[in-house]
Amino acid sequence: MRKSLLLAVPVIVLLVGLAARAEKANTPPAGLKKVATHIVKGEVKAVYSRSEREGKWKYTRYVAEVKIGAVEKGKGLTAGGLVYVRYWTRSWAGFGTPPPSTSGHRGLPKAGETLRIYLAQNSYDGFATDNKDGGFNVIGANGFDRKE
Repeated sequence: MRKSLLLAVPVIVLLVGLAARAEKANTPPAGLKKVATHIVKGEVKAVYSRSEREGKWKYTRYVAEVKIGAVEKGKGLTAGGLVYVRYWTRSWAGFGTPPPSTSGHRGLPKAGETLRIYLAQNSYDGFATDNKDGGFNVIGANGFDRKE
C-alpha cells in the first residue's frame, strides 16, 4: 500500500503540473498593445451568449455591445459609437482528463462595466490567425483591462 501511494504521488503532481501549464498565459500590457489593431475604452451596454458543443468541448461564445468612450488605437471606430466585440470560453465536456489546452478568455465583462479592450480585426487575436471576416475579436486570453 505504501509503495502504491509513493508511486501515485509523483503521477498526480505531474498531471496537475501539465494542466496548469496548458492554460494560455496572460499577455503583458505592452504585448497586448503591440498585437491589437484597435484599443477602445468604453462601457459594456449588453452581453449576448450562445453555448454549443464541439466534439468533447462545450463552447460559450459571447458578443458584447460596447459604447466607445475613447479610441486609443486603430481606425474606423469613433468615440460615442458602438463596437461589437467577440470572445469565448470553453469547458471540457468529455470523459476523463481534458487534454492540455486553454479555456479561452478570462476576466469576462459584465453590463455596466467600463473597460479598456484590446481588439484584433482581420489579424492574429492571441488564439488564431483566421480572424478575417472584419469582426472585432478580443485579444486572448486577457484582452479586457479594468485598470485605469
